[in-house]
Amino acid sequence: MTAVPLHILHRPMTVPPPESALPDAERELVREAQSGSEAAFAMLVHTHMRRAYAVARAICATHEDAEDAVQDGFLHAYKALERFRPEQAFAAWLNRIVANAALDIGRRRKVRDADSLPETLSVPLFDPSERSELRGRLGAALEILPERQRSVLVLHDVEGYTHGEIGTMLGIPEGTARSDLHHARASLRERLRDLWSEK
Repeated sequence: MTAVPLHILHRPMTVPPPESALPDAERELVREAQSGSEAAFAMLVHTHMRRAYAVARAICATHEDAEDAVQDGFLHAYKALERFRPEQAFAAWLNRIVANAALDIGRRRKVRDADSLPETLSVPLFDPSERSELRGRLGAALEILPERQRSVLVLHDVEGYTHGEIGTMLGIPEGTARSDLHHARASLRERLRDLWSEK
């Protein structure tokens, strides 16, 4: 497997993926991709794109960095397909690679934009003007968090990953993921205490 199908990755991030493949069907797609089928790999990309982006966006400060991390992650995954073992969960294996790519980008680019937040971070209990204020405060509070705590918080509370899944993606013990989430939540509560106390 020498050529990397770059054109496969040049798809709009907003295109919704198809329903998740059945385990047997996905296993067959992986086998075909390992044998050099670009069509099979393209289907794997299309199936896992949204979740891969969510993982990257939880770690990266900007949409652009997250897209770069997803592309880097899929390229690394394509090159490493021959080493993938069928008994592994493909999504977990892929998300770990994407998370590592996102962390690498984060280490190279420490400048953070406090206004860049996942669109899923919304608070329906507030009217639009209050939500705008809260969004700014929440953004500032998130940016102050240590990078790993912020990643764990968003992956768990926004994207719904378990502590074990987060630990696998970030290469940390499950207990560390739990501890990071506890500290991140406590920090946010402290920094946003005045906003919540007004309600």
